[in-house]
Amino acid sequence: MPGPPGGTPPADRPPNLPDDIQARFRTDIPSPARTWNYWLGGKDNYEVDRIVGDATAAVNPELIQQAREGRKFLSRTVRYLAAEEKIRNFLDIGAGLPTESNTHQVAQQTAPDSRIVYVDNDPMVLVHARALMRGTTPEGVTGYLDADFHDPQKILDEAANVLNFTEPIAVMFMGVLGFCQDYPTAKQIVADTMAGVPSGSFLVLWDCTDTSEAARRSTERYAESGTLPYNLRSVEQLGGYFEGLEMIEPGLVTITRWRPDDGEDDPAHVHGYGAVARKP
Repeated sequence: MPGPPGGTPPADRPPNLPDDIQARFRTDIPSPARTWNYWLGGKDNYEVDRIVGDATAAVNPELIQQAREGRKFLSRTVRYLAAEEKIRNFLDIGAGLPTESNTHQVAQQTAPDSRIVYVDNDPMVLVHARALMRGTTPEGVTGYLDADFHDPQKILDEAANVLNFTEPIAVMFMGVLGFCQDYPTAKQIVADTMAGVPSGSFLVLWDCTDTSEAARRSTERYAESGTLPYNLRSVEQLGGYFEGLEMIEPGLVTITRWRPDDGEDDPAHVHGYGAVARKP
């Protein structure tokens, strides 16, 4: 179970929100982004998020570790793409709230001229957009889109204002496609997004899987809270997202086993799988 989140959590809605964001801001219903932030030890969450976070983790304590391992997977994959594949454009769809080792920080630390676009439509994330948009190097650029992953064309069109679409782009869906309510739609979202990026681009994706009874029970508990349900998928279904792409070794594996850092000789098994693949 997580301890109290670091710092003092927000007592009410952030002040001076634009009207369109204010209308979407709810403190009586858990937010996936804020609950995930709580599991990662962040402070950008409300009591309702902490209640559902604790209740869900009580059913499946692995969730806390899985959230943290997902962040490590992001760091390793972004570092690999920037250092070894020389990727300089990153499109992080469903970015969530900023924590440690955000995409722009990892990419720009490795390649200072990296360009990153974050995409999300959670109002709390929008409040933090300015923080997300601060590049860490003079050469780098970091942008943010208020958009839903169900609209890939809007995302691609607006991302072109920041990213260079004449070069390969890393498209990232990090633990978020489970919030798409049916698999065919989720698969089409990925396909449409990848169709809009150049040859040599990469898909980086992970999601929670239905490979444990505790995971299945915890998603049921999570849905009972009234928040947007999360849909577990099979490993085979996750593999379907990569159809037509060239997998990078070691392929689709548990996120702890995708090129673990030195010293992680026997990484823990978690029920989340991910991969990196190149568009021919």
